[in-house]
Amino acid sequence: MQLCVYLGIGHVRFCGILVLLVAASEIAAAQTVPLPPQRPALPATPPAEAAEPVAPPPPSACFQRLTPKLAIASALSEVDGPGGCGAEDVVRLEAIVLADKSRVAVTPPAVVRCDLAEALAHWVRDDVAPALRPLGPLRSVDNYASYDCRGRNRVAGAKLSEHGKANALDMRSFRLANGKLIELTSVQVAKDLRESLKRSTCARFTTVLGPGSDGYHEDHVHVDLAERRSGYRICQWDVRETEEKPAPIPDAVQIPLPRPRPFARS
Repeated sequence: MQLCVYLGIGHVRFCGILVLLVAASEIAAAQTVPLPPQRPALPATPPAEAAEPVAPPPPSACFQRLTPKLAIASALSEVDGPGGCGAEDVVRLEAIVLADKSRVAVTPPAVVRCDLAEALAHWVRDDVAPALRPLGPLRSVDNYASYDCRGRNRVAGAKLSEHGKANALDMRSFRLANGKLIELTSVQVAKDLRESLKRSTCARFTTVLGPGSDGYHEDHVHVDLAERRSGYRICQWDVRETEEKPAPIPDAVQIPLPRPRPFARS
């Protein structure tokens, strides 16, 4: 588009349309564009308060008695499981400390209620170790089973076992410092020693199950602190005799054979 024309040498006349466009743009520039109203300032968000640390529960009276002079144990507070399993005031019992400060390891460490751990510690310290001393210093207790969420004797649908309440321990043997293994149910172990262990075990615990009890404890001994009416206790552990081989028959003895029967006639 041609915007201007020449009127003479060196003189230029702007087109009217161009002049109008320039003037309109100047007027528009001169006008102030209205701004949107300013939003009110949001209130400052208060800083989040730091959560106060939850103090661990104080140790139970039982755990305070379970000092390093008696046992090596760590508090687990509680264990929980399905179907009513679990218990409070539970410990992980790693070892029992004898009067001479030597340690009897619990292998593997047992997860049990504190009161059961305390009873085990006094039993091993005051009864088991002295009974085994003539054979050698005691060094470990075999933990066959401690806390285990299951029914009695692992039977489906059976009543909850004391193992499911962290209130039981199964044991098979003790090991001495010389490496000798003393099996609680073996007829190879002296009968008087096993009788002595049975008496002390039944005096310390409310339930003792061993050979002859129910068919499930032929190779180990179960102990627990189950509470029953009128303080009823169970001690079922047959201390069996040493196996005896039958006497051999002398060579001179002849056993007569029966006379042959006659053939029946057809």
